[in-house]
Amino acid sequence: MESALPLPREVKAIDSASLIRLEARACDLGLSQRLDPTWVRANAASDGTHYLWPIMWHNLSHRRDVPRHVRWELLITLRTGNRVLSLLDVIPDDFTPLPKVTSREQGMQVRLLLDRAPSVREWLLREGEGPGRL
Repeated sequence: MESALPLPREVKAIDSASLIRLEARACDLGLSQRLDPTWVRANAASDGTHYLWPIMWHNLSHRRDVPRHVRWELLITLRTGNRVLSLLDVIPDDFTPLPKVTSREQGMQVRLLLDRAPSVREWLLREGEGPGRL
């Protein structure tokens, strides 16, 4: 049973180009959790580091053409310096080569940041932009 597969036990640290590529791939595959790559390109800090934390394996049982994938919590560093939380579905071929956080301390710091960050939707509402911008 695929849901019994162990989750990757690693936190990924990615640059903005990788984030935009992953968002575009998720969009192309029609995966459930993703942001519009145009929004990410416009709002993510171009030199920022973004983090992926694995939360569950996900399958689209109604779409056999889409491979099983991991749903990640995504911490995005914005151009403003703020950080926001989203979710991102990534297939194994795309997440395996990504660099991982190498120290437990850094991983725990990422977890604290994830726990404190507003969602993209909450941030947009706070900024007065509304969620329709996604």
